[in-house]
Amino acid sequence: MGQNVRFGQAVLCLAFSFSLQASEQPIPENLHQDPAWLTLGHYQPDTFGDGYTSQADDPAFFLSQNGKHSPRAELEATLAAIQKPGGGNNHARCRFPARDTWLRKRLQLPDSEIACPDYQDWKETLNTESVTLVFAASYLNSPSSMFGHTFLRLDPPREDDETNLLLANTISYAADAAAHDSEILFAYKGIFGGYPGITTVQPYYEKIRLYSDIEHRDLWEYTLNLDQSEVDLLLAHAWEIQDKNFDYYFFDENCAYRLLALIDVARPGTDLLGEVSTHAIPSDTVRWVVDKDLVEDVYYRPSAATSVAYRISTLPDDHQTLSAAIANGYVGTDDPELQQLNDRERARVLDATYDYVRYQSEAESWPREHAAPLSHELLVSRSRIEGVDTSARPPEPEVRDDQGHDTFRVSLGAGQLAHREFTQLTFRPAYHDVLDPPAGYRPGAQLQFLRLDARFYRDNDELQVEQLVGVEIRSLSPRNQFFSPLSWQVGFGGRRTDTGDDRVLAPYLEGGAGGSWALGDRTQVFAIATADLEIDDDLRRGYDAAPGADLGVLHQNNRFSLMAGARTKAWIVSSQHRQDQAYAKANWHFGRALSLFAEFTREDHYDRYQSTWHAGLHAYF
Repeated sequence: MGQNVRFGQAVLCLAFSFSLQASEQPIPENLHQDPAWLTLGHYQPDTFGDGYTSQADDPAFFLSQNGKHSPRAELEATLAAIQKPGGGNNHARCRFPARDTWLRKRLQLPDSEIACPDYQDWKETLNTESVTLVFAASYLNSPSSMFGHTFLRLDPPREDDETNLLLANTISYAADAAAHDSEILFAYKGIFGGYPGITTVQPYYEKIRLYSDIEHRDLWEYTLNLDQSEVDLLLAHAWEIQDKNFDYYFFDENCAYRLLALIDVARPGTDLLGEVSTHAIPSDTVRWVVDKDLVEDVYYRPSAATSVAYRISTLPDDHQTLSAAIANGYVGTDDPELQQLNDRERARVLDATYDYVRYQSEAESWPREHAAPLSHELLVSRSRIEGVDTSARPPEPEVRDDQGHDTFRVSLGAGQLAHREFTQLTFRPAYHDVLDPPAGYRPGAQLQFLRLDARFYRDNDELQVEQLVGVEIRSLSPRNQFFSPLSWQVGFGGRRTDTGDDRVLAPYLEGGAGGSWALGDRTQVFAIATADLEIDDDLRRGYDAAPGADLGVLHQNNRFSLMAGARTKAWIVSSQHRQDQAYAKANWHFGRALSLFAEFTREDHYDRYQSTWHAGLHAYF
């Protein structure tokens, strides 16, 4: 009897073996080098050698022990695993549905009836018909958001124009930072890869509350033209990576980079990751998505701050003053100054004031004992005015963030420093300064990383590093009777400094804070209290420090940008002297690709006057 059983088992195993062999298709020799497979595995060519390394840093992402460095080994392990009998959530088909879909289609493998309840439930909960790429504008007060942020919104079937998109889910990738880390530590770890990156799924309304209502960031929504099969493949790969670790880097492997990989998986051949060189800035990645004809519609969602500021700006100046007085408790809602207005004027003032008070209570934490009763009084007064609609949505900016100038800049110019003629070449990988073409960028905002200024002096054929900017940030936000933002600046790097006898390259750290006030729509004046620190062996005590001030005017428009003013510093440690400077800088813009620039400074330093002029061409790539 036992021999018959063993004979029967052998026959069944042999039959299964022949059946499996009959269903298998020949595997192309170089299938593991197919761009679609490399994208699914996040493989990138090694810098040295002809191999590959996956950017995934989690062992659970691989089915082969050699999978991180061998696309072939990972493909063979995956192919064997998805054809194994059995089922359940831990089966390879359930853990890697995107790989399974691609391999079965590519090799014409028969489908199977393996159930994946966790994946199916997740997919049904998301209920996704289309995908929208969302760009949140830059936010200079947080190192993680200086360049903006992108994420994907998973849109349910559209039953009407008001389908609950706010309830739609989103997919985003961000650094899993420790809650106690300071902003400085966060920036350091983000640059050098000290954080794991995680993919998360959240409702869209939570993103709007964070970006639009709290951080005052406008949102741009780019609906992608993916069909249902491409949407399904994107979701399948999002499932594969959602709990897997990918080390996070600010400049390249960041939020935008991972989303490009998802889109590349959904539509093989787009090769969005091929556009990435040294860095992947979110606004640049949106530009690449648009250029690849992946966008079918664009929608602008202004932030709460933008909406409130626009509603206030539509009031006449005297009505703005009245609104501010009501909001701050100096004038009551029954005051004759308000009551004498006609119904439409009074309704506009009340609505603008109510929106402002609500914004301040939510975003700026106005005391509830002031905001709550005042909001109630405003609503009661407004309810007495019938038949007047004052709703007003801010107009869409003429130039979107992705339509601004490219962020990599190369500059070539010539100039003269105290009768020494020089030629200067500048490389700036990122991102924008206040004199660059302003369209698509926040007015008064400047953010530069790793800018290198190299000068060649003709009198002695000497090549010098004039300045190396590590980080340079400036935020000039005009103040008015409604909003009182702080204008500030910070920077560090190395620069040429005058010791009295020589010009040496010294590390520096500088910062400042103050205020800015608008003069019309495109011009503002600013006053910044500054502090500088320089460190070098050539300084008498090895370092020097200087409090100071920077007073100036900034004008920005799409054809011409100008900044002029005066700076003063009092060095108080090594040299005990003043350094005074008058300056003027201007750029003439020719589209978004080129700008002519000219700069002039007149400086009083160590009781001697010297002038510097510099002119040339900026090219944006």
